[in-house]
Amino acid sequence: MPHKITSTTPLNTVGSTRLPRRLPDTLTPLHLHTRYEERLFVLEGACTVWVGPDTVRVSPGDYCAIPLNTPHAIKAGPDGCRSLLISSPAGFAELIIRAATPAHLAGPDTEIDLELFASVSAELGDQILGPPGTLPAGG
Repeated sequence: MPHKITSTTPLNTVGSTRLPRRLPDTLTPLHLHTRYEERLFVLEGACTVWVGPDTVRVSPGDYCAIPLNTPHAIKAGPDGCRSLLISSPAGFAELIIRAATPAHLAGPDTEIDLELFASVSAELGDQILGPPGTLPAGG
């Protein structure tokens, strides 16, 4: 059953994270979440989301839902991408806080610390299924 957010929804059941601009053409590792769903709203730029067997191109104002336990990867477009990510229940913000490079320190050559990302992800019930560039079957 989908989550419905109301004025009485406890704050810890939904989390939102305004992500720093993803650098042009950067790609997340193939992964899935076992404890929360993701909803990605693009604010600026564009990205491609491989979610299960589907490929979705998301532009400003567009939205992409990523269900629980669904392999997915996200690639920023050639001009980068800024997005709002909503997870329910809450959880994704902790991964970003603990494993991401602060925006003021990131540059064109910044690479993800896969060991740290994998460690924090595992704690949060996420599963890394492959390195950046790996896509879901059919993607």
